[in-house]
Amino acid sequence: MQSRSSVAPTGSKLAVLTLGAVGVVYGDIGTSPLYALKEIFAHGRLPLTPDNIFGILSLVFWTMTTIVSLKYVLLILRADNHGEGGLIAMLALASQAVREKPALRRRLLVLGIFGTAIFFGDGLITPAISVLSAVEGLEVAAPGLHDFIVPVTLLVLTLLFAAQRFGTGGIGKFFGPVTVLWFAVLVLLGVGHIARNPAVLAALSPHHALLFIWVNPGTGFFALGALILCVTGAEALYADLGHFGKKPIRLAWFGLVWPALTINYFGQGAMLLARPETVKNPFYEMAPAWALFPLIGLATAATVIASQALITAAFSVTKQAIQLGYLPRLRISHTSVRETGQIYVPFVNWSLYGCIVLAVVAFGSSSALASAYGLAVTIDMLITTVMTFFVIRYGWKYPWALCIAATGFFFVVDAVFLAANAIKLFDGGWFPLAIGAVMFLLMMTWKQGRELMGARLREDTIDLESFLESVFISPPVRVAGTAVFLAAEQGSTPNALLHNLKHNKVLHAQNLFVTVRHHEVPWIAFSKRCELQSLGHCCWQVTLNFGFKNEPDVPEALGLLRSRGVQFDDMETSYFLSRDIVIPTLGSGMAMWREKLFASMHRNAAAAADFLRLPTNRVVELGSKVEI
Repeated sequence: MQSRSSVAPTGSKLAVLTLGAVGVVYGDIGTSPLYALKEIFAHGRLPLTPDNIFGILSLVFWTMTTIVSLKYVLLILRADNHGEGGLIAMLALASQAVREKPALRRRLLVLGIFGTAIFFGDGLITPAISVLSAVEGLEVAAPGLHDFIVPVTLLVLTLLFAAQRFGTGGIGKFFGPVTVLWFAVLVLLGVGHIARNPAVLAALSPHHALLFIWVNPGTGFFALGALILCVTGAEALYADLGHFGKKPIRLAWFGLVWPALTINYFGQGAMLLARPETVKNPFYEMAPAWALFPLIGLATAATVIASQALITAAFSVTKQAIQLGYLPRLRISHTSVRETGQIYVPFVNWSLYGCIVLAVVAFGSSSALASAYGLAVTIDMLITTVMTFFVIRYGWKYPWALCIAATGFFFVVDAVFLAANAIKLFDGGWFPLAIGAVMFLLMMTWKQGRELMGARLREDTIDLESFLESVFISPPVRVAGTAVFLAAEQGSTPNALLHNLKHNKVLHAQNLFVTVRHHEVPWIAFSKRCELQSLGHCCWQVTLNFGFKNEPDVPEALGLLRSRGVQFDDMETSYFLSRDIVIPTLGSGMAMWREKLFASMHRNAAAAADFLRLPTNRVVELGSKVEI
C-alpha cells in the first residue's frame, strides 16, 4: 500500500484505498465510543442532567470537528514530506525549513524527538484501553463474567503480538471490511435511540458547548480531560498519509467515519436522557440483549485492528528513527516480499507487549486506564501544531499573520486540552510519560554518543586520497575480486583497510570505499542513489543516498554502478567493516553513566551487515576500540 505518486487516485483504486484507510487509519478513533462518553460521566463527577448531556454531546461533536476535521484532515495533511506523513516526516520537514537557523533547528529536532518518544508511551495505552473496553462488555452481558475480563484481554493481546512475526499480509485484507461493518453497527445502534428522542440533535449547535463551559467552568475543565478520548488516534491520519494519500483519508472521514461516530455518540446521549442508569456502560447498553455477545466479538475484532495499526506504526517509526540516527540498529524482518513497509521488529514487539501487559494488570479496567490516557497524546498534538507553524512559515514562505492564524487557534485548543489532562498526571498520566521519558533518554544518548564517536574517529582519521597515494608508491600484492570498505565518513581511510593491509598485506583488484548516508526525506530515487568519484588505481569513492523510508540495501545500490563503468561480480566481492568497541572515559563528553549506556547500546546493536543487507558469507569484520 505504499503510495508515492502525486497523482490523486480515482475509480476502483480510490475505492480500495478508501476502504483500506477505514481499516487502518480510523481503527483507533473508531473504537472510542466504547469508552469515551462513559468516562466523561464516570464516578459521578459530572451530574447526569439534560443540560450536561447536551453540553457534552456538543463538546464531543465540536472537538471532533476542530481537532480532526479542521486541524488534521484539512490542514496537517497538506504538510506532506514527499507524500509521507507522521511526526518523523514533519520533523524532517521542519528541520529542512529552518536549516539556515542552526540554533532553532537544534531546538526543533529535540522537540520532534521528544514527541516521537512520547508516541511510544502513548502507544502503550491504546491497545490496552481499546481491547479491555471491548472485553468489558462481558460484564454487561453476564455480570458473573467480571473476573474473566482481564484474563481474556491478556489472551487476546498475547495472540495479537505473537502473530506479528507472520506479518499482516494475509489478514490485512479483512481490516477494511470488518471496520466498515463496525461503523455500520455504530450507526445502527445510534439511529434507533436518536429516533426515539430526536431532540438530542439540538446538541449539534455549538452554543450548548459554550453554555456548558460558561455554567460549569471547573467541572467543564475536568471534563475536557476525558473528552480527549473521543479523538484518540487522530495522529494516525497524518502518520498513514504515505500509505493511502490525502484523498482516500479525507473521503473515509467525511463520508463514513465522522457521521458514524456522531450518530453513535448522539445515540448514547439520547439513551442517557431516557435512562440515566445506563451510564455505567452506555455503548453496550444501547444494544438489545440478544446482540450483546456478537457485539462483544465485533468490538474485540475492531479493537484488535486498531491495536494492529498502532503496532505497525511503532515498527515504522522505529525504523525511521534508526535511519535518522536516533536509535541503534535493531533486527528488522520483512514479512512481505512485495510491500517494503510490512516489517517486524522483534525487540519493539515484545517490549510493547510487556509494557501493555503491565498496564492491563496494574490498572485493571478501561476506566483506570482512561486516567493514564490523554496527557501523552495532547503533548504530541501540541508538538505537531508547533512543527506545522515552522513548516508553513519557513518552508512554504506564508506571511506571518496567515501562519499565526492557521496554527494559533489550534495551538490554544491543544494547550487547553493539555492543561486539562495535566491534572491526571498522578492518576496514571505518569505511566506513558515515564515510558516516553525513557525513550527520549535513549534516543538522545544514542544521537549524542554517535556524534562524540564520530568526532573522535575524525581526530584519528587519515585522508583517503593521501593514504592511497602513499600505498601505491610501493603497491602491495593485488588479488582478484572486489573489496567494499564501509566508512562512516566520506574521504576518510577505513580502519578495516588499515587492518587488512597490516595483517593480510594485500589489496584487491578493485576497491570501493562506500559511505552510506540517510537523508531527512522519505524517498530517494535510484537515479540519485549513487555518487561516484574515481581515486585511480581501480579505486572509487562511493556515496550511497537513502531516504528514511528507503531500504538501505547496499549490494542492490552498488549494482547500479555497472551502468557507470564499474564492473564487478557479486560472487567475487567481499565487504569489509570496522566493528568499533566503545570505551567510556572521563572527559568533556556525556556524563559517565550516559557514556556507559551508549557503550551498552552500541555493543548490543544489530550487526551493520544485517541492517545494510550484506551477504553474510562475504562479510569480514575487523575490530577497533574508540574512546569517547
